[in-house]
Amino acid sequence: MSELMSSIDQRTQLVGENRLELLLFKLGTRHTFALNVFKVREVITVPFMNQIPGAHKNLKGVTNYRGASIPIIDLRAAIGIKLTSDNYEPENVIITEYNRSVQGFLIGKVMHIINTSWSDIQPPPTVAGKNNYLTAITDIQINDSSELVEIIDVEKVLAEIVEYDTSISDDVLDTEISAHLNGKKILVVDDSATAHWQIRETLSQLGLEIIAVNDGLKALNLLRKWADEGKTVTDEIVMMFTDAEMPEMDGYRLTAEVRNDPRMSDLFIALNTSLSGSFNEAMVKKVGCNRFISKFQPDLLVEVVQQRMREILNT
Repeated sequence: MSELMSSIDQRTQLVGENRLELLLFKLGTRHTFALNVFKVREVITVPFMNQIPGAHKNLKGVTNYRGASIPIIDLRAAIGIKLTSDNYEPENVIITEYNRSVQGFLIGKVMHIINTSWSDIQPPPTVAGKNNYLTAITDIQINDSSELVEIIDVEKVLAEIVEYDTSISDDVLDTEISAHLNGKKILVVDDSATAHWQIRETLSQLGLEIIAVNDGLKALNLLRKWADEGKTVTDEIVMMFTDAEMPEMDGYRLTAEVRNDPRMSDLFIALNTSLSGSFNEAMVKKVGCNRFISKFQPDLLVEVVQQRMREILNT
C-alpha cells in the first residue's frame, strides 16, 4: 500500500493544470468510489480502535496515527449504503486531511490510482439515495470496458458528524463596514452543497446575497455573460470565493481565466478550500488569487469580505 501512495508529493503538480488523480476503492458493492489523491495522506490496514461512548453512529472509534488520536469513520454507513451481506468486512483505512483536520475512513478493497482531467468530471445526477453524498462522477476504462466512478462528497459526510458553528465573533464584526455590505452580492463557486450552506449561513448575517454555482466553468460563463452584456463585473459582485477542486474546471484554472480577461481581471478572488498547506499559498501567487482561506473559518470569511469592502470604499 505504501508503494501505491509513495508518489503523492509528485502528483501535486497536477493541481492547477486542470488535472487530478483519483484513488479508486470499493465499499462492498459493485460500485466503484473515489477520493482525490491530493487529500489522501496514506492508506493503511484497519488499525486497533478505541470506542467512544455516545459517539455518532458512523464514528467507529479513534486510533493513534503518527502520535495523534484521529477519528475513524465508517464511510459505507456514512453515505447510506445498507449492509446486505454479512460477508463484508472493511479492509483498509484512508487517512485524509480536510478542513484542517485529519481523519480516517473505513473502506473495502483499494483498486488503483487514475490520472484524469477535471473536464471529464461531471456533477452527479439529481436523484435520491447515496447520490446525495456524491460531489461528482466520471467514466473510466477498466479492462476494455467503461465503468462509472462515484466521487464522494467528504465535506457533507463530515458535516453530519461534526457540528459546524457559523456564528461570527463580536470582535471581528465591523458594524460600520457591514452596513455597506447589506444587499451586496458575492459569487461562491464550489461543488459541495455543504460549503455553499456554510458560506451562506455565515455571510447572510452581514446582509450579503450569495450567488452559488457548483463548478468553475459555470462561474466563468456567468462572468463572461455579464461582461458581454456590457456590465461591469465588479458592480455585479463584491468578490468571488472559489474552491480549488471542482468538476469541469478547477479554481486555479478559473482564476487564471479571469485574470486573462481585461473585462474582469480586477475581480477580487479568494481561494476557499479544504486543501491546506504551503502548496496552496504558492498556487495562489501563481494564478493570481488575492487570498487563500482554509475551510471552514467563519470569522476569516467575514474578515476577508470586510477588508474587500474597505478597499472598495477607499478607491
